[in-house]
Amino acid sequence: MDDEEARTRLLDTAEALFYADGIQAVGMDRIRAESGVPLKRLYRVFPAKESLVTAYLKRRDQRWTADLRAAATGAPDPVLAVFDWLADWFSEPDFRGCAFLNAYGELGAGGPAQVLDVVRRHKAELRSLLAELAGPNHEDLADQLLILVEGATVVAALDPGPEPARRARAVAERLVSGCVPRT
Repeated sequence: MDDEEARTRLLDTAEALFYADGIQAVGMDRIRAESGVPLKRLYRVFPAKESLVTAYLKRRDQRWTADLRAAATGAPDPVLAVFDWLADWFSEPDFRGCAFLNAYGELGAGGPAQVLDVVRRHKAELRSLLAELAGPNHEDLADQLLILVEGATVVAALDPGPEPARRARAVAERLVSGCVPRT
C-alpha cells in the first residue's frame, strides 16, 4: 500500500466515522483499525488528528459543493433547485446534518484553527454560490437563502427527511418572487 492508497482509505474511514459518531468520539486507533492502514503509515500521511480532520472536511467540502452546484446549474430555477437537492440529501439514510456545523459544534470557537478555517471557508463558499445563483445585485437574497439553507439543515438533522427542505423552498419561492428579475 502506497501513501496515496493509505490517504484514500484513511479519509474514507474518517469521513464515515467522524460524520456518524463525531470527531471527538473517534480516535486514531479506531481509524487505523477500520481502515487497515498500519499505524506508522497513518502518522506519516496524517501526522496529527487535526490534519486528518482538516483533510476530511476539505474533501467533503469539495464534493458537497460540486454536487450542489451541479444540481443547480442548468435547472429552470437554480435557486429553488438548491432546496430540491437538499430534500434529497436530507432523505439519505445516513444523513446526520451538516458536517461543518457538527465539527464547529463539537470543537467550538477554540478548536484547531485550521479546522475552523475550513468550516468558515465552506460557509463562505456556500454563500458565494447562493449569491451567484440569486444573480447580480441580490446580496440580501443570498444572505436570506443562506439562512434558509442552514436552518433547514439544522431542522433536518433533528428530524431527518425532506420536509424541512420543502418548507424552506416555499419560503425561498416567496423571497425570489419578490425580487426584481434575477437574470
